[in-house]
Amino acid sequence: MDLKSQRHLAAEILKVGENRVWIDPEKIDEVEIAITREEIKKLIHEKSIRRKPKKGVSRSRARVFHLKRKKGLRKGPGKRSKSRISRKETWMMKIRALRRRLRELKQNRIITERTYRQFYRMAGSGIFESNAELERRIKAKGLWRTH
Repeated sequence: MDLKSQRHLAAEILKVGENRVWIDPEKIDEVEIAITREEIKKLIHEKSIRRKPKKGVSRSRARVFHLKRKKGLRKGPGKRSKSRISRKETWMMKIRALRRRLRELKQNRIITERTYRQFYRMAGSGIFESNAELERRIKAKGLWRTH
C-alpha cells in the first residue's frame, strides 16, 4: 500500500506540496492501481484525491492580546520602545545640555571666555549633574556677570 508515486503525481497536478494531497481512505485500492497522470487526473475529478486547504495562522491569541491592550494592559514601561536608556546615552544627553548652556552663557556675555573654558572642562569631568547645578556653581564663585 505504497502511494508515494501517486501522491507525488497528484501533488504536481494539483500544484501543491505532497502533504496537502488528501486521498480518500475508502478508495485507496483504486488510487493504488492508478499509475499514469491521466488516471490520477480522473481520480481527482471523481474527488477520490483532493487538495487540502491551506493552514492559516490563528488570530485567537491576537484577539485576546488586543482586548487586553484595549483595557490598558500590556502597556508598561518595558513595552515602550527605547524604554531603557543606556548609561552612554544618558551621559551624552547630559553633557550636550551642559555644553549648550555654557555656549549660551558665553554668547550672552554672562561668563567670560576663561570661565567658559574652565567650566567646560569641569562639565566634561562629570562634576555637574544638571544645568541648575552648573549655574549655581558659577554664581557661587562670583563669575556670573550681569550687564
